This record gives sequence, C-alpha cells and structure tokens, in this order.
Amino acid sequence: MLDVRGLETTAASEAAVRNFDATMAQYLRFGLDTGDCLKRTLTEDPEMALAHCVKGYFFMLFCVPALTGKARASLEAGRRSVAERGATDRERLHLEALDAWNRGEFEQAVGHLEAILAGHPRDILALKIAHYLYFYLGDNANHRDSIGRALHAWDDTVDGYGYVLGMQAFSLEESGAYAEAERAGRAAVERNPADLWAVHAVAHVMEMQDRRREGIAWIRESEPQLGDCNNFGYHVWWHLALFHLELDEVEPVLRLYDERMRADLSDEYLDICNATSMLWRLEERGVDVGDRWNELAERCEARTSDHQMVFPDVHYMFALAAGGRDAAVERMLDSMRAFAEGSATEQRVMREAGVPIGRAIAHWYRGEYAEVVDVLAPVRYRLPLIGGSHAQRDLFHQVLIAAALASGRHETARALLSERAARKPRNPWTWKRYARALVEFDDDEGAVQARDTAARLLAA
Repeated sequence: MLDVRGLETTAASEAAVRNFDATMAQYLRFGLDTGDCLKRTLTEDPEMALAHCVKGYFFMLFCVPALTGKARASLEAGRRSVAERGATDRERLHLEALDAWNRGEFEQAVGHLEAILAGHPRDILALKIAHYLYFYLGDNANHRDSIGRALHAWDDTVDGYGYVLGMQAFSLEESGAYAEAERAGRAAVERNPADLWAVHAVAHVMEMQDRRREGIAWIRESEPQLGDCNNFGYHVWWHLALFHLELDEVEPVLRLYDERMRADLSDEYLDICNATSMLWRLEERGVDVGDRWNELAERCEARTSDHQMVFPDVHYMFALAAGGRDAAVERMLDSMRAFAEGSATEQRVMREAGVPIGRAIAHWYRGEYAEVVDVLAPVRYRLPLIGGSHAQRDLFHQVLIAAALASGRHETARALLSERAARKPRNPWTWKRYARALVEFDDDEGAVQARDTAARLLAA
C-alpha cells in the first residue's frame, strides 16, 4: 500500500497505513498524541515492520540505556515480520539503521538512511532521523546537505513539505547561512504555525545574530503552539529565557525556569541539558540560583554511567559537581574514561572531547580555574564532536573564558575575547568580559570602550 507521500509500505490494512501517517504527522510536530497514534497503528497491524522500527527509533530518541533493550526488541519484532511476510528494500534499510544506532554506530546508521533517501527522497522518517543523528555527530555539512539532496522531490504538493523546510532552516543556521535559514524557517512557519522545529530554527538565527528583542517577540508569537507539544516545548522556553538573560533580565529567566523549563521536574535528557546550562550561565553572572541544582543532581546521580551520547553526559556532570555530589563526580569521570576505551561512535567522541570536558567541569566547581583552561583550551575546536547546536555549545566557550579570567590567564582571556568580539560583535556578555580583560593590561581606554559597547547593545 501507499503512504501519504506515495511510498510503498508493507501493512495488513489501509487503516494501519493511515494510522502510521498520523504517527509521522504527530512526531514531526512534537505532538502529545505521537505514542497513541503508533499504538493504534500496531493495533491495526501488530506485525507491521516499519511501525516496529519506528517504535525502536522512539526508544532510542529517549537516550536512556534501559530503553535500548526495548529498541532491540522492536528491531527483532520488525525482523520477524520481514521474515514472515516480506518487506520493501526501504523498510529493510530502516531496520538496518535501527540496528546500527542501537549498537552505537551512528555513522553506519546514517549510511543506511542515506541509502534510503537516494532512492526514496520523500521518506520523511529517514530525513528526520538522519537530521537528528547528523546533529549529534556534529556533522554540519551532512546535516545541511542531507536535506539538500532530497529537496528535488519536495514541493507544496507533497504532504509534509513545510517540515522539510523547517529542517532545512535549522541545518542552514548551523552551517552559518543565516539569511537563507531565516527565509526557510519563516516559510515553514507560514505553512504550519505548529512547526516548532522551524520556530526554533529561526530563534537560533536570532540568537547567533544577537537579535535578542526580536527573538523574544518571535517566540512569544508561537506561545499558543507550545501548550500542545511534548517536552521539546521546554527547549523553546529555554531559548526565550536565553534571550532575556542576554538582556540582563534575570527575573523573567528565573520565572521561565521554574514555571516552564522545570515545571514538571522532567528527567528527559534535553530538559536536564537546558536546565544545567541555564543555571551555570546565571551563576556566572552572579545570580543566586538557590537550591535549584539539588533536584537536578538527584536525577543525574542515577545517570553516571548512561553514555548514550556525550552531549547529555557532560551536562549531567554540571549538575553533579554544582550539587556537591563529589563521589558521583568521581564515579562519572571513571565511567567516562572506561567508556572511552571502546570504538563505537560515542566512545570515540568521549575519548577525544567528552573526558576533557568532564574534567574541566569538575575543576570549575573545585575552584581550580587554571586547570579548567589547561584541560578545555586544547579541545575547544573539537567541541562540535559532541553534537548540539552552536548556541548550546557556547556554554563551554563561556566556561573557558570565565576560567581564564578567574585564574589570571589574562593573555588567554584577552585573545579569546578578541576572537569572540570579532565573531559576535553585538554580544554584551562578550564586551563586558573583554573590558575586564583589558583592565589587566592597563588599557583603560579600551576597557571604557568595551563597557560602553556593552551598555549600548543592552539598550538597543
């Protein structure tokens, strides 16, 4: 049978395929009904191989070790279906991609997905999962070009075209093509205001260009959509809080943190990453965050050996170290080192970047700022390996600069801030700290100019 985009799909009934289409629609919009739609699909057809594969993908997306076994069970259910009633080559490749991902071989997984897309560029599931994996591989070129390679098959006559534009927007932003990214993102939102991935892509453009007040207005326009989505909505609230923080508006940040980002005290990995990165930024600015680290540290104590992806691991380290869980910090560092001895994708990333970042975070919370610089500076150009966006990884660049200032590494601080000011000339945080560095070189005139620049940007 054919799905909504004309792709041959092995299923027992038309109803199963239509429910599968609904599952994809809900997944793309971060809908709360995604899981229910998938359940209805498998109720209509308990043997549907692609539905079992998607179930496995969803388990992997949670980034929780306990669910990798369930993902493996979904994979085996899909393979049993293929053995009993056959499948298309596309469906078989999806199962191979799930198998590779489940084994921690991200590059192999995207290889299978690209093989699907070469023959079936309208496979929006393959596009979306590849989009996710390239993002956490830090592979900006393929993150962008994977969408570009499929665009020839998409236009407004194809269901889901707006979501493809939203993916294109985000990948263009991460590649530094800000004008093109904003055009694609706005075009996606015009077609579908519920496309929060596109909303978020445009917010990223505004973040990278330090268009703080525009960013606040943009997200507020989409606020009605945020009440009808899953946890990804908390990440959009994080962007809003970040815009306020960059305007030195602390009260809205704390309110958003308590009432939006951490309203349900979620232990989902992205929610913890949002929270830990925001708390560090607040504290670095001298804000008393109270006991907010404690609940994060409690959740992260159980995750010292997760290692599904390095990106969340290093954020868990922030919570443990800031929460004073010294024994857990040491356990996690030991576990990270042991994990780094392997050869799978994230094991290599842990070895090259994750362990040094983890050590740097531990040093920071011990007040060993010179050691932070010693450990973090040599790997700063390898930070993209851990995945995440430029905006998210900027946390680690800020840690390095703050440590250089705190440790008296004034030449390093001045060099890093000069570099940053050239790259982000409209960023008040940069100019304030640049002023501090210049004072150490008796460059009073330069320091005054830097402070004046920060003040002018904040007032704009």
